[in-house]
Amino acid sequence: MTHTYPHIIVAKFGGTSVADFDAMSRSATLVLADKNVRLVVLSASAGVTNLLVELASGLESPDRLDKIATLRALQYNIISRLKQPDAIGQEIDRLLDNISRLAETALDSRSATLCDELVSHGELMSSLLFVEVLREREVETQWFDARKVIRTDDTFGCAVPAIDAIAELAEKHLRPRLEQALMVTQGFIGSDATGQTTTLGRGGSDYTASLLAEALHASRVDIWTDVAGIYTTDPRIVPQAKRIDNLSFSEAREMATFGAKVLHPATLLPAMRKNIPVFVGASNNAAAGGTLVRRDALEPSRYRALAVRRQQTLLTLSSLNAQPTHRFLAETFAILSRHEVALDLVTTSETSIALILNATGSTSGEADMLTSSLLTELASHCHVEIETGLALISLIGNALSQEAAVCKEVFAELETHAVRMICHGASDHSLCFLLPAGSADSAVKALHRSLLE
Repeated sequence: MTHTYPHIIVAKFGGTSVADFDAMSRSATLVLADKNVRLVVLSASAGVTNLLVELASGLESPDRLDKIATLRALQYNIISRLKQPDAIGQEIDRLLDNISRLAETALDSRSATLCDELVSHGELMSSLLFVEVLREREVETQWFDARKVIRTDDTFGCAVPAIDAIAELAEKHLRPRLEQALMVTQGFIGSDATGQTTTLGRGGSDYTASLLAEALHASRVDIWTDVAGIYTTDPRIVPQAKRIDNLSFSEAREMATFGAKVLHPATLLPAMRKNIPVFVGASNNAAAGGTLVRRDALEPSRYRALAVRRQQTLLTLSSLNAQPTHRFLAETFAILSRHEVALDLVTTSETSIALILNATGSTSGEADMLTSSLLTELASHCHVEIETGLALISLIGNALSQEAAVCKEVFAELETHAVRMICHGASDHSLCFLLPAGSADSAVKALHRSLLE
């Protein structure tokens, strides 16, 4: 079949890009600047998801009503700037009433299912409002419920997408409508086989955009955020950090996994499967350009960037007896698997395992992963040590495990730091080390100055 728009672009806008009426107007201008943008994926307006997560925790009346009033004010600051606010105001009021009802229910019966249902309202509201902003510019625009297409399992809070089902549903429900109108939908949310609302984890709107681009065979995904691309490190730590204009999928994926917050860690997987380039730019300064991520970088170099992940927990597990190494490892990982612990970096010796817990994408932190039942079962099998207050620094680059000079150049800058754990060799694109959180910034500055400036 020949489509009017053979080169579909999926554009995703983050929370700051739809934070208020002016931000939405800038984002609308970006959408209309390229006729190939046929599908827009939105996050909730900045700050809204945090308010909804608090409401899902079961707040008592004064606090609950205060949070809902704040939510209402955020929405009506946008509605008040529209030329025809009445109809959309009624729709937003209906969603706010839903939020109020669910937040009251959370007092007595908190659950991950209820939390997903509640927090989904942020994206529902921002997408409805953005449709109105576009319609005021006399653009044929339709609102689309992402839950009709983003099919997931029932792991509420961090659901796993069903790739084949999404492709089939997108072809049936979404593609035909792209010919008729500009479509606006929600990031972050989906539904399971029974129709219950699920979420893809914090930051999952990027992932949604990439999943839909894969399903629709899009030519590009544009991720519009509050920074003009991906930098050599966080400019708030190192003002001399520079934007990287071109990155490979492998480099960008390692950066996202190890703490660079510009992209959600899972975003690049669908793009990699279908070789769809991903552009990252700033919606408030589109003229500044951005970073293009594709299969191969134009000028790959040994050292590319430094990523930092804070609030890390190190779990050290030591054998209680002289059992064979293979049995100790197998039983330990079986326990962790039964408790659905998301393993991250792991190092092993004959009688012990050190691992970093990874709560990336979850609305709960590492502390909630270390449940009493998990610790009890681990304690019957091994000696358990828990260390918090750590930061993971990752050097991203190319052929890092093959260059003899890498370790010498890196650890020359770390000789005054108490390195708690090192992971090197499993990937050619990263060298990771764990430090006390208080020394992370100074280590990043020293490494950036030596390797990247």
